[in-house]
Amino acid sequence: MEFYLDMNPPTVTAQEHKVRVNRGRPMFYNTARLKQAQAVFESMLMRYMPGQPMEGPVALTVDWFFFTGSHKDGEWRVTRPDTDNLQKLLKDCMTRTGFWKDDSQVCVEMISKRWARRKPGIGIKVVSLVDE
Repeated sequence: MEFYLDMNPPTVTAQEHKVRVNRGRPMFYNTARLKQAQAVFESMLMRYMPGQPMEGPVALTVDWFFFTGSHKDGEWRVTRPDTDNLQKLLKDCMTRTGFWKDDSQVCVEMISKRWARRKPGIGIKVVSLVDE
């Protein structure tokens, strides 16, 4: 399965949890910005979700394209957010929308992030590794 999310990729990451202490215990919660990014991801991903969650090991390839005004089209993005933090939010949303049962099934990952002048977005490819 392969598709393209035609959107400006969010720069908020799953690492942006906030913490407060309640009766001496830390309580973690998501910021409004993070909740909004999750909602946008999930609504866009629902268009492409499979009929049934994938089972077994999968390979995930994700190409992040961020809109730019000054960088060359296709130039590598070497600034924050880090690819692992971007992936965490995406994979969590893909789990919640039923692409697989758990993101621990992702056994192979290829990630890139680049600047894009014309069409920012996220290219996603998910392949079952069961028959390999």
